Amino acid sequence: MLRQQRNAAEPGQVAVRRSLAKGTAALLLASFAVVAPSTATAKDTNQADGAAVISEWNEIAQKTFLADTTKAIPENFLYMGFVQAAVYNAVVGIEGRYQPYRFPTKAPQGASSQAAAVAAAHKVLLEYSPDAQHAELDTAFAASLAKIPDGDAETRGVAFGELAADTLIKQRADDGRNASIKFTQEPAPGVWRPTPASTTPPNLSPFAVPWLGSVTPLLVKSSDQFGEPGPPPELTSAQYTEEFNEVKALGSLNSTQRTTEQTETAKFYSGNGLVQFNMALRDQVRVRKLDIVSAARMFAAVDMSLADTIISVWHSKYVYPFWRPITAIQLAETDGNPATAVDPSWQPMLATPPYPDYVSGYSGIIGAFTRALGETVQTDKLQLTFTSTAVPNVTRFYDSEKAACQEVVDARVWLGIHFRTADVRGARMGQQVADWALDHYFRPVSQP
Repeated sequence: MLRQQRNAAEPGQVAVRRSLAKGTAALLLASFAVVAPSTATAKDTNQADGAAVISEWNEIAQKTFLADTTKAIPENFLYMGFVQAAVYNAVVGIEGRYQPYRFPTKAPQGASSQAAAVAAAHKVLLEYSPDAQHAELDTAFAASLAKIPDGDAETRGVAFGELAADTLIKQRADDGRNASIKFTQEPAPGVWRPTPASTTPPNLSPFAVPWLGSVTPLLVKSSDQFGEPGPPPELTSAQYTEEFNEVKALGSLNSTQRTTEQTETAKFYSGNGLVQFNMALRDQVRVRKLDIVSAARMFAAVDMSLADTIISVWHSKYVYPFWRPITAIQLAETDGNPATAVDPSWQPMLATPPYPDYVSGYSGIIGAFTRALGETVQTDKLQLTFTSTAVPNVTRFYDSEKAACQEVVDARVWLGIHFRTADVRGARMGQQVADWALDHYFRPVSQP
């Protein structure tokens, strides 16, 4: 298994040409199933230079999702996984080295893997973004193709990349996205209910995207494979009492017990995780000098693991809809625990998101991110730099999975939005998803 192979790092015109020479492309598509791929194609540039296009379209995807107000933030992890899956298939379908993701189609001789990557990302983004964003995406598409020499290699690459995207899009049809699923459980002690944000007037938002936990995962077998870790601590247990008092003291808006260092850590991890973690992946391409194949594989392995983790986390939130600290502390007189003291005016350091506590999504993401990254590049030395999306120009460096996960777990408690068990089990869930994903996908092609 990959976890046993971590000793060494892996080697590293304005007019839009959405379908170059459509007639030629159609002929090429008809021939893909019978033309064998070649790992010695006439490449337009070397693979190391070609990796830049993977990072470029990852950033374009990130910006596209940020600008899309039709989707809730957690959904963006799912759609980023779609993008990177199609890009991965487009690249390895031409270059070889690794097994494609549910895409057995073979590429034509001499196709450009860079053009394929561009076309795959572009088409997936067009499919899942509002019409208002399409002109900008088309402009980026034309600009990327302008850097690639015109000719048969480019034409074949674009056609193959679009085929990879079309295949992914068809596979994801009727996968449970946007299903008519509502959260209907009545409020009770320990049960989540809409919580007021730290605003005036309070914003009592319903459970965001409750259908997300029922979506068909990309890699793991089902949302409940790892998404049912067992219930949170009982309200009258010693563990719950300890965690209640911890978040009450250290996670309050005006805490006098939280240290300056704890506050800085909490604020560092209070922004957008999709942006933070994908920025770090783009930095990994640079730090590790990855070629186009290794870069495409890394982005796919990590972002698809993150997508499945979010699905698993949301499944847990729906099955175990545990209340948030703000509710627990303001209504402590109802929990049946004499060791928890009520504070009806208590507020968290960060406004509470509109979904249950258990388990933590951000913690799940850090667990999946660090585990999938380490297994993909086959090293325990992560050389990982995170940039905060909440505190300008602040970065943190980690060389180990444990250190990065621990800071996120702590931060979510110190922000006042999670009990510790939700974070610890969230991180573990992400690790389990990534372990399973890397054991079953993205494996090297068997050598004859």
